[in-house]
Amino acid sequence: MRVVLGVSYRGGGYHGWQAQADRQTVQDVLEAALQKFSATSIRTVCAGRTDAGVHGLNQVVHFDTEVIRDAASWVRGTNCFLPVDVAIQWCRFAEEPFHARFAAHGRRYTYVLLESPVRPAIESGSVGWVHYKLNGEAMREAAEMLLGEHDFSAFRSSECQAASPVKTMRSISIAKQGDYWRFDFDGSAFLHHMVRNLMGSLLAVGRIGRGGRDLAWFASVLAGKDRKFAAPTFPADGLYFVGPYYSAEFQIPSRTSAMSWLPGVEPKR
Repeated sequence: MRVVLGVSYRGGGYHGWQAQADRQTVQDVLEAALQKFSATSIRTVCAGRTDAGVHGLNQVVHFDTEVIRDAASWVRGTNCFLPVDVAIQWCRFAEEPFHARFAAHGRRYTYVLLESPVRPAIESGSVGWVHYKLNGEAMREAAEMLLGEHDFSAFRSSECQAASPVKTMRSISIAKQGDYWRFDFDGSAFLHHMVRNLMGSLLAVGRIGRGGRDLAWFASVLAGKDRKFAAPTFPADGLYFVGPYYSAEFQIPSRTSAMSWLPGVEPKR
């Protein structure tokens, strides 16, 4: 049986998604909980690996097992063994052609940012923060340059293991409500640190006053394909992996209740 799960988690207490021998990761605690519930060893495959500190709203994973349980049991039973900051949201069963990673048509990320003279307290770890004013129109113009297929080497981590830096950005939405900005990215796939590196450069263009950069600089960074000319990597605090999406035939949920909690303005779809 191929079991498919939707998992949400706060990333602040973990060294990313992927299992590591000497560090606590989301995959480590999920597989440990699944093993306790099923009394068998289970290895999961995820739709997109997240970095240390990045949150997940609808991380999709699958695994194959001979253990027979109904969907509700996989959710509630496994959640009994998970820490409070990780929870399975739903369960589906699929035929073997479904693959959490390779069947995905695209992936979505959201960055939530607080624009305020003082740092966040209640939202600490859940939002990014800048103390300066931002120009939304300038950032939207820069974002337009990213749409379509591009070589995103300028926004790629030196540790990235992707076979190619060429990805397709399908949409970017930038909206503000009160003191909060929300940046939504929808693409075919994303490179290691790509969204955080894009955020650093978009905010450099949006910064009003000293330290701001212009649109010509942003265009040259993208065209130059060299990471050293882009802005520094922005912190992971406000970054959320919203999740992948698939063909309707697989009947994989694209939302979880965690998305209703997400701070900021959700764009119309």
